[in-house]
Amino acid sequence: MDGDLVIRSSRVVLPDGERPAAVTVRDGRIAAITGHGTRADVDLGATALLPGLVDTHVHINEPGRTEWEGFASATRAAAAGGVTTLVDMPLNSLPPTTTAAALGAKRAAARGAVHVDVGFWGGAVPGNLPSLRPLHEAGVFGFKCFTADSGVPEFPPLPYEAMKAAAAEIAAFGGLLIVHAEDPAALAEPGDGGYPAFLASRPPEAERRAVERVIALVAETGVRAHVLHLSAAACAGPLADARARGLPVSAETCPHYLTLAAEDVPGPEATAFKCCPPIRGAANREELWRALANGVISCVVTDHSPCVPELKRGDFATAWGGVSSLQLGLPAVWTAARERGHGLADVARWTAAGPAALAGLDGRKGRIAVGADADLVAFDPDASFVVDPAGLRHRHPVTPYAGRALTGAVRTVWLRGRTVHGDGGGDGEGVPRGELLVRPRREPA
Repeated sequence: MDGDLVIRSSRVVLPDGERPAAVTVRDGRIAAITGHGTRADVDLGATALLPGLVDTHVHINEPGRTEWEGFASATRAAAAGGVTTLVDMPLNSLPPTTTAAALGAKRAAARGAVHVDVGFWGGAVPGNLPSLRPLHEAGVFGFKCFTADSGVPEFPPLPYEAMKAAAAEIAAFGGLLIVHAEDPAALAEPGDGGYPAFLASRPPEAERRAVERVIALVAETGVRAHVLHLSAAACAGPLADARARGLPVSAETCPHYLTLAAEDVPGPEATAFKCCPPIRGAANREELWRALANGVISCVVTDHSPCVPELKRGDFATAWGGVSSLQLGLPAVWTAARERGHGLADVARWTAAGPAALAGLDGRKGRIAVGADADLVAFDPDASFVVDPAGLRHRHPVTPYAGRALTGAVRTVWLRGRTVHGDGGGDGEGVPRGELLVRPRREPA
């Protein structure tokens, strides 16, 4: 870009808190943070300036199931939601990202099509142990495995002994294991197709048992591990104990677990609410908020998992399990967070800094700091709106947030100082300016 861009706001969310400031962008990076009186090209007034969100849990599904979602549509939705960096999950695409060749196919499909920066997870499945190191060397950010059925036959779960072998291999080269943690022995058939039966079929005990096995695996192999989409607050205790012992294990949760509740599901036809693990009751939700506030949960990411609408039809016994919320994660979390006394700095820590640190991108992403990429979000924390699915930019407008009133609106998004959503005094949205990322050579702390 030509020349500096200076953006000021009375509410700039910095790593040490929120204050009036001006941010100078030069050559795509943050060059300076100065006083609010600095002459600015863009004056946001009381609209807050946040770091771009980092969403490390997104299913884009391309190639192979591009009719479910795709790089162009997913990253446009991400930009509209204030997400400037995402990491794509290794399954639901064909082929899954379980070999270096499959990673190459992903990158080929994404090249030139992404509106935000995109990285890739690899997969750990039965039989691909020899592929883990080549995938690591090719730049994946870590390796996802399932302890229970994934929902697609080409990405089977890892039995415990195979998971232990994968963990030992990943530990040997300093990688990261990320785990969908549900114990299959504690799962049941979903019954009559209603939500209560579905919820009962995936009890909190299934998550707790699997999380305890992950912790044991970390203790035995030394692998760094991360528990995905934690929905059962009963897991907070074992995770807190593991962290107190110094074990390198972390956890995330998702906007739908923090903002929705089983009591909100209107009936057996409301399958937009179906996901695995499930949205649990309101009391459990409040316990998740406590685990987030005390640091046991370090990240809030969407687990955006879309499909074609016909797969969401039927009832809770048969419909695809996945929530589409990539564009709505920030306002959904902010709406619930401020009701509980949390501030914008907390939300930025959970949705930007925490996921960036998980992926080892905290040197570049997830914070407003000199030297970081100028990934910035103008966010009006007081604006309110009702979710209209017609305004969503992901491929299929199916969401459990339809008709829900949310607070907080994304006004403008800059990626490395260039506008990718809204009117930010730059080049304007519509051009795919994202880059394909590889894992930094330094390992995350």
